[in-house]
Amino acid sequence: MLFLKSPEEVVPLAHPLRRVKQLADAALGELGAVFDAMYSESGRSSVPPERLLKASLLMALYTVRSERLLCEQLGYNLLFRWFLDMDMTEPSFDHSTFSKNRARLIEHDVAAQFFVQIVAAARAAGLMSDEHFTVDGTLIDAWASLKSFKKKDCNGTKEPPPDDPGNPTVNFHGEKRSNQTHESTTDSEAKLMRKGRGKEAKLCFSAHSLMENRNGMLVGFRVDEANGHAERRNALQLLDDCRVNSKRVTLGADKGYDTRDFVEACRERNVTPHVAQNHSTRRRSAISGRTTGHAGYAISQRVRKRVEEIFGWMKTVGGFRKTRYRGIQRTELAGQLVGCAYNLVRMSKLLPALT
Repeated sequence: MLFLKSPEEVVPLAHPLRRVKQLADAALGELGAVFDAMYSESGRSSVPPERLLKASLLMALYTVRSERLLCEQLGYNLLFRWFLDMDMTEPSFDHSTFSKNRARLIEHDVAAQFFVQIVAAARAAGLMSDEHFTVDGTLIDAWASLKSFKKKDCNGTKEPPPDDPGNPTVNFHGEKRSNQTHESTTDSEAKLMRKGRGKEAKLCFSAHSLMENRNGMLVGFRVDEANGHAERRNALQLLDDCRVNSKRVTLGADKGYDTRDFVEACRERNVTPHVAQNHSTRRRSAISGRTTGHAGYAISQRVRKRVEEIFGWMKTVGGFRKTRYRGIQRTELAGQLVGCAYNLVRMSKLLPALT
């Protein structure tokens, strides 16, 4: 018996992934010129970059923990094949395709341009505010063990052979270690950082998000090295990159941004800093009564907590609590794609249902 059926017929008409696919395809359609410049017209055929980007969206939407597992599921998951525009007989591509094309995606800044197109679509649909924003940062665990955090200069001395090559015993108790004297042999860009007093130190990167306050959409996302100045520096860069005009806007933030240089830099940019006052230190807060006395300050402080929902979704559903890649560039590429998935989910819920 011969039975013909397409993946399109299998997916229900009311499935929420249909709207996500529609929005993703529209954003990818705007990047045709970028994709044409990435690949040569001659040579062997390659997996389309649109398919690789949409496959990364699937990994975030369905918490697929590895590219190898995603390629395995493409062999039997009709929903995934439909989302990637694959027919029933087309073979799944190899997981190494992601690694081979990642450098090309970074070189052409494709993930950032994909993110910009999704933000532009949300703005065109009236889902974003151009006046009120919130900024925050978090730590992303690096794909490196504390055992790899070793002295930068060993003066030519060789370490004794490990007792277990796969998981050697390392005793660093009593040893003073810092980012100035040590670095990870697995990922040299990962820095030793702790979330607060009394917390354990980990090798990690810092991730920074700019959220608009109307619907909690993600407007900007960056990954940087973890240090005490990364949050405020990246907040200003996100503001400069994401503002669509020069009119006055408000920026909500937690007390970690309550420093005089950051507040002055915001006011120079025609930004009203709705930053939480830091009363835990002996120094005076940089936020005066002329700011806290306005009703909008209380609103910004209440709404700014929604930025934690973005980080919560990216770390739990999107699988971005710990990066699977080495280096800031690869980690930022992965984070931007997870941010795209978050925005697509928000847009699919906020826009009218498909007819």
